[in-house]
Amino acid sequence: MELRSAHWYAGEHRNAYIHRAWMRRGVPGDAFTGRPQIAIANTASDFTPCNAHLTEVAASVKNGIYEAGGIPLELPVVSLGETNVRPTAMLWRNMAAMACEEMLRANPIDAVVLLGGCDKTIPALLMAAASVDLPAVVVPGGPMLTGTFRGAPLGCGTDVWRLSEEVRAGTLSQEQFSRSESAMIRSRGHCNTMGTASTMALVAEALGTVVPGVAGTPAPDSRLLEAAHGSGRLVVDMLAADRRPSTFLTKASFHNAIVALAAIGGSTNAVVHLLAIAGRLGVELTIDDFDRIGSHVPVLVDLQPAGRFLMEDFHRAGGLLAVLREVQDLLDPTALTVTGTPLVDYLSDAPIWDPEVIRTRSAPLVAEGGIAVLRGNLAPGGALIKPAAASPHLLQHRGPAVVFDSIEDFHARIDDPDLAVTADSVLVLRGCGPKGYPGMPEVSNMPLPKKLLEQGIRDMVRVCDGRMSGTAYGTVILHVTPEAAANGPLALVRTGDMVVLDVAARRIDVEVSEEDWARRTPNDATVTGFANPRRGWERLYIDHVQQADTGADLDFLIGSSGWKVSRESH
Repeated sequence: MELRSAHWYAGEHRNAYIHRAWMRRGVPGDAFTGRPQIAIANTASDFTPCNAHLTEVAASVKNGIYEAGGIPLELPVVSLGETNVRPTAMLWRNMAAMACEEMLRANPIDAVVLLGGCDKTIPALLMAAASVDLPAVVVPGGPMLTGTFRGAPLGCGTDVWRLSEEVRAGTLSQEQFSRSESAMIRSRGHCNTMGTASTMALVAEALGTVVPGVAGTPAPDSRLLEAAHGSGRLVVDMLAADRRPSTFLTKASFHNAIVALAAIGGSTNAVVHLLAIAGRLGVELTIDDFDRIGSHVPVLVDLQPAGRFLMEDFHRAGGLLAVLREVQDLLDPTALTVTGTPLVDYLSDAPIWDPEVIRTRSAPLVAEGGIAVLRGNLAPGGALIKPAAASPHLLQHRGPAVVFDSIEDFHARIDDPDLAVTADSVLVLRGCGPKGYPGMPEVSNMPLPKKLLEQGIRDMVRVCDGRMSGTAYGTVILHVTPEAAANGPLALVRTGDMVVLDVAARRIDVEVSEEDWARRTPNDATVTGFANPRRGWERLYIDHVQQADTGADLDFLIGSSGWKVSRESH
């Protein structure tokens, strides 16, 4: 097998000398003669606290690579922390993917281990790996351990939304809320709810890119380091077998990922990420596949935000493989994994150890709780709702719109005592799509008006062209496509219009005649929002980002360019 890195290191000519000499620095000479060069794409950063421990994980990966005869080389890549990055981490998911892809292609790398944790890092790494198509395996950083406050477990993210609403409702003091802050994040690792980070780690395993049984291992658990060591060994074997993403990631892989997404009650963010990954591979995947394949799958995992427990409980109860065993008849048995073995072959010995946390097929948390795709005159390109996190009595609803043109407009008016809003109203927030914000932020789960919270209201129908955190909950219609800033119908909705939601019928409509629709024009603020590109990445992003229904990738990044680089650098 000819190694790709040999194009840099093999031979006695000047350029090979330069490549070897500058990389030696104490490394023995045989490191460059027939030994594979394995990159460890590491998203560790102090600014991404959920990924800060990945440097320790990388050390175990290195040991496994050395043991298998490879040469490990750590490659820091763009790291996106969900909680701190403004205006939204999603603005840079595509940039992180592009930067990682280019560095994998530009360097003497034969294969790669991908280390990610926080929401955007695993999707970006998989998009990059799919585009460069070198052998690749993901090691997820794992969830944090469960913290407690006042004797009760805390779900990070989910309980932030819940407790902050209780403060606004007057049922929790600001002092108590502040005291919970130090208890919220107990250990290293990402969110311990079934938020986007947990979802993408588990979906990556269902997709076949993680060693089966690893995703969901808590970050402080020693077994994560053991798995990292094993993944380092495995990637060398993958290289010998020429097992690249294009050789095992098929439509069947995405079918299984969608089944898993539904069964775990996973984040709606997985939809845009899976669509983007599929686009890099050339796999035909649409939002309708998520409804067709996943909407009737039972939710079996009783985790926040849809249920009660947290990721530490999920791992203890049997993890993803125990869930998939319950829905094995819904999986495509042809889908392979990074090990070269079909995913379904790992399910025979995957018992449920706690049926309260992971329900059996006969006693699901929600009988049909997968993500539903809605269409109508408000969302001709589609919109999403997560029924498992919604209020059943609101899944069929008719109410007047209360429209906000931007997140700033929303914050300025939502708690105005004179705002004309009732529990039957439908909160409509626009200007939050990929182009309009820019970057499609997690603002769709709008806080409820304070005066309604004080009346005991805890959910309302909300409609937005943005996203919401996977840790959030409520009857939220999101990813409305086309977005307002792309001249979608959402830009034409007016306060007082009657919005009709019928999830069973897969409809979201506004009771406006075609004639009235045709006469309306959006105001300039609605269409442009804050998306006035000035320079740099933001300008490139707004000019080229696609809509949510195709994954919000950049139009010129669709597809794969492979790993070949035609020219020498000297």
